[in-house]
Amino acid sequence: MLSNSCLSSNSICSAAAGIAGNVFALVLFMSPIPTFRRIVRNRSTEQFSGSPYIYTLLNSLICLWYGLPLVSPGIIMVATVNGIGVVFQAVYIIVFIAYTNKSRKVKMSGLSISVLMLFLVVVIRSLQFFNSCSRQIFVGYLSVASLISMFASPLFIIKLVIKTRSVEYMPFYLSFSTFLTSLSFLAYGLLKADPFIYFPNGIGTILGIIQLALYFYYKSTSTDHLREPLMNSCA
Repeated sequence: MLSNSCLSSNSICSAAAGIAGNVFALVLFMSPIPTFRRIVRNRSTEQFSGSPYIYTLLNSLICLWYGLPLVSPGIIMVATVNGIGVVFQAVYIIVFIAYTNKSRKVKMSGLSISVLMLFLVVVIRSLQFFNSCSRQIFVGYLSVASLISMFASPLFIIKLVIKTRSVEYMPFYLSFSTFLTSLSFLAYGLLKADPFIYFPNGIGTILGIIQLALYFYYKSTSTDHLREPLMNSCA
């Protein structure tokens, strides 16, 4: 009876953490919307880069595959959040291609096709050459590598804040939602006893804490007027 109660509590807590992570991640996925409103309004991508959306699409696809029951039963919240991420990134890439110049259209289209082909290879290889246990480990390591590579952006921003002694390029709402998303999935991974979830999100949580600490430190010493931060650096 006690065991069933503990199991029920764990299920409720993990579900709550997963739902919270999905909600906070939605805020992150929506953060580039002002950039794309500007692109559509000006009918030009200007100096914005489309590469981060390509990288995020690949990351979302791999993590989506890892979260599906065919690979990892019982962590559907990972699949839902990355499924939402795939939709957002696909829309951003389509809009970017529609409004950029010809040479960048070719580059972005080529990169998009390459990402889809790479993901297809991962899916086929994991299904053909691995049993269920090995498949989870194989895709898990790929998802961890993909997530850790995504931390290059926060590290760049942290370095920029320290160098400029300004929080202009690190808006609070974005840093805070990044921290909350990582923290939620850190808790979700711990409750699910899944190192492929809690390890990378543990790193993300630490980076989020560092960003928030830097924000409050430099915000109190800065007189800058914040513009549309992170649009060029993130986009």
